[in-house]
Order: sequence, then C-alpha cells, then structure tokens
Amino acid sequence: MNAERDKLDHAREEFVAQWGALGTQWGINRTMAQIHALLMTAAEPMSTDEVMEALEVSRGNAHTNLKELVAWGLVRPVVRKGERRDYFEAEKDVWHIFTTVARERKRREIEPALAVLAKCAEESREIHTPEGRAFHEQMRQLEEFVGFASKMADRIAGMKHGFAVQLATKLLG
Repeated sequence: MNAERDKLDHAREEFVAQWGALGTQWGINRTMAQIHALLMTAAEPMSTDEVMEALEVSRGNAHTNLKELVAWGLVRPVVRKGERRDYFEAEKDVWHIFTTVARERKRREIEPALAVLAKCAEESREIHTPEGRAFHEQMRQLEEFVGFASKMADRIAGMKHGFAVQLATKLLG
C-alpha cells in the first residue's frame, strides 16, 4: 500500500511540475498552473494551507493565484459546513478546461491584439507611399487572419466535445 502511495505521489508531483511549465505557455504563471494541477488531481477540495504546504509557497502567493484561478473559472471555492477555512476544487472536465483557457486567452491576448491591428490599419489607410501602402496591407491581412482564427476558435470551443473531436479527426485524417 505504501509503495503504491509513493508511486502516486511521485507521478502527481511530476504532473504538477510539468503542468506548471506548460502553464507559462498559456499565459499564466508557473505557480498558478501548479496550483491548478494540484487541485485538478486532488481527490477532495484543498484548503489554502494545504496548497501552501504541498507546493511550498507563501500564503500571499497561494491566495493571489487561487483568486486568479477562480476568476478564470478553472477553480471554484467550496464551503464546508462548520469550517472557517477556504477550500477549493478545480474543474476536472478536460473540454471545459480547454474552452475556459481559450476564452480567457482570447479576452486577454487576442482581442487587444486585434484592436492594435485595426488601429494601425486605420491610421495607415491614407498613407500613399509604397512603404505606407505595404504597411497598411500587412496590418489589414494580419487583422483579417487573426479575426478569422479567433472566430474559428470560438466555433470549436462552442462545440460539444465529441463533435469537436470528430471534426478534428476528419480535418487531420
């Protein structure tokens, strides 16, 4: 029994570390991603103190990142009757996690980028030098492409998981 527990603990620690590294690719910090991984793999909701102990992070760091994970919709607070401590659990449905991360990244990264591209295209529309026309056309094409990719991502995220997988299989097949 102890050997199995040790194997599970080791696998979980490795997952938490790797999820933390992956999180930086999604635009979230390592600790936030590690907390998400820890809660996602926890059998029961965890308190802030348990998160702090497991990841060896400060109360402020744990609190700030838990608050941000709740804001993203990846973690939810859990009320336990008679408890004064805050407990948290992570969303465990993989498709829901994907769509939540996609929605948040769009809001935080894609929409501001589209606004900049639109502004640059608009400001350069009346420039008639060869460089000005080339710049305007580049901005217009980038805006069109990023807008198209954003709409496609919205469509995919709005699909039911099974249908999205079937569609992806057809496209990749």
